[in-house]
Amino acid sequence: WTSTMRRTKETAQFFPHESFCHTWDNGDVGEWVQFRPMARRNLDELYAGVCDGMTYKEIEETFPEEFKRRQDDKLAYRYPRGESYMDVTLRLEPVAQEMERIREPVLIIAHQGILRILYAYFMGLDRKEAPYVNIPLNNVIQLTPHAYGCHEERFCLMHKSEMTTTDDGQDEPITSMPRKVPPLKKKETTISSMSSCDNDDDHDATKVHPNDPIMNAPSC
Repeated sequence: WTSTMRRTKETAQFFPHESFCHTWDNGDVGEWVQFRPMARRNLDELYAGVCDGMTYKEIEETFPEEFKRRQDDKLAYRYPRGESYMDVTLRLEPVAQEMERIREPVLIIAHQGILRILYAYFMGLDRKEAPYVNIPLNNVIQLTPHAYGCHEERFCLMHKSEMTTTDDGQDEPITSMPRKVPPLKKKETTISSMSSCDNDDDHDATKVHPNDPIMNAPSC
């Protein structure tokens, strides 16, 4: 399954679609088409409205108030003329239900926001965690359902070192959105994905470093 966007269809075009007879667990026999292509609008990326196509840095510079609102609540925040993670969760509900009913393996080629929500659903995570799930690029995440959840296995198709460029803004950050943390007290230390600056008594932890990869990544 892919979204209706060209980049997911172009990724899927390299899979062969061989067909063969398959015997199901209940004894039924039928033709099974390997990786049968199916474009679904439900799988389209979260629509960022007036911010569509912008990086976080560009959003912060152009719409500072909107940037702050999404930083405060990424789950419920809705882009102007766009969607929120809650909106996308609702349109993905039929997809998740169909995935639970289907009797054959499903390969989904989609976007990070979409995959975060589906991953959180099948792994039983709280919906507040969904916007911050780490979905690395160039990886296949295999979820195999069992009685009390899903078994997870990950396959790296291309290591970051093999990429022709590593500064294209597509590298998946830990949170995919700079999150506020309270200013540090004296003699307190922490590790934060927000900034590469060293922590000190005068450091404002609510700000981000201008070269932070999170800020240069496409919004999602």
